[in-house]
Amino acid sequence: MALAIASTIRRLLARIPLKARTNSLAARLILAAAVWSSLALAVGGLVISNAFRSAVADNFDASLATDLDGMIAAAEPDPEGGVALQNRFLNTRFSRVYSGLYWQIVPEEKGGEIEISRSLFDRTLKLADAVTSGKLTWGYADGPENQRLRVLARKIKFSDETTPPPNDYRQYTFMVAGDLSVVDNEIAAFNGTLIRSFLALLAGLIVAVLLQVRVGLQPLRKVGEALARIRSGASRRLEGEFPAEIAPLAAELNSLIEHSAEVVGRARTHVSNLAHYLKTPLSVLTSEADTSPGALAEAVKKQVEVMRRQVDHYLARARAAGALDVLGNRTQVRPVLEDLKRVLEVIHEARGIEVAVDCPAALLFRGERQDLEEMAGNLMDNACKWARARVVASAAKHGGWFTLAIEDDGRGLPPEDRARAMARGERLDESVPGSGLGLAIVRDIAKLYGGELDLAESGLGGLKAVLKLPAIG
Repeated sequence: MALAIASTIRRLLARIPLKARTNSLAARLILAAAVWSSLALAVGGLVISNAFRSAVADNFDASLATDLDGMIAAAEPDPEGGVALQNRFLNTRFSRVYSGLYWQIVPEEKGGEIEISRSLFDRTLKLADAVTSGKLTWGYADGPENQRLRVLARKIKFSDETTPPPNDYRQYTFMVAGDLSVVDNEIAAFNGTLIRSFLALLAGLIVAVLLQVRVGLQPLRKVGEALARIRSGASRRLEGEFPAEIAPLAAELNSLIEHSAEVVGRARTHVSNLAHYLKTPLSVLTSEADTSPGALAEAVKKQVEVMRRQVDHYLARARAAGALDVLGNRTQVRPVLEDLKRVLEVIHEARGIEVAVDCPAALLFRGERQDLEEMAGNLMDNACKWARARVVASAAKHGGWFTLAIEDDGRGLPPEDRARAMARGERLDESVPGSGLGLAIVRDIAKLYGGELDLAESGLGGLKAVLKLPAIG
């Protein structure tokens, strides 16, 4: 039985992946419960099986003792010096050949004739491994069909008036034997039922443990799902009710998230303040250079412009990098594009630039609004500067990402100049206002979010900028 249970456990464990068996709390709990349950059932099964075996053996011996008592009660000495048995006191199985129940009477005096039951037919019993307990002797013998027999024997004396004193009695050994295969078959049937019952019980216990572990670990799974929602931007904190054991963990995680957002916010404020403080002296230098024309003034103005562009560039990068460390950031894309559309149409009203926006209302960017405004604003502003009359901003979701395409109907950009346009600090045309750093900033911020920026030819005839960014949902 223990081997059968162990085999069942092995089959169950084989269905669990190796990594899950070694690195899963649920698998460890289930495995421990399965091992201890199987051991307990195996030990209990052995105890029950042995108890049943003893009970069946004792019952079998008691049945033999009853048959022996009936045989002795039916025995009477006959006038010829033998023993006569009255059939009405005997078990009917003694009359059937090889029935599995036999008797034999052996006289003590030499030369006496051994009497046997009809069930023995023409065989006799030889007692072996005899053990005497009081007046009874227990042992074993080989049956007429070479089966193993349990034998019970007792010596009986009958008075005999034909025998002169002091030996006025005759002594016989009465023997009753039963086929032990009956006991073995009964024990085997019981063990089979016991094994099937215990295997069913073990399976039920394992199922119960599975349900218990699933229900017991559900709060931990809820914490994992809540963290995934926070990481994806669908939520900003752990929400819901947790058991008393998990509630402190949820509270600490929420505190950590809030502290992280606070720290990042302070750092971004410091960076913005630093940029502001740098821009003021740079503006003063530019003004002073304008009042004193000359080669030195031009050199100062050129270097101030470089410094200003670098400040803008690294300020944008610092802001985007800080936003990445804040869990739960999410931004609706369409309102940002609509706001930029209104601002740019006012700025370029004199040129009659029309800006069209095509974006699903439910589209969410997994990041901060300022970063999306920075990227989309640079691209849409560039498109408006080079467009003749029309700019189109369209967004579409693809799995966990979305693409934002900005197209214009301007003169476009040759393929060999597109890489240079995105290079840091590279300006291809000084006639158009700007620092020339917009595309480089957009590219760097997109990379921080794991996205990318590509330039291609637009169907409107001008340039098409395609921005790939992480989405939510």
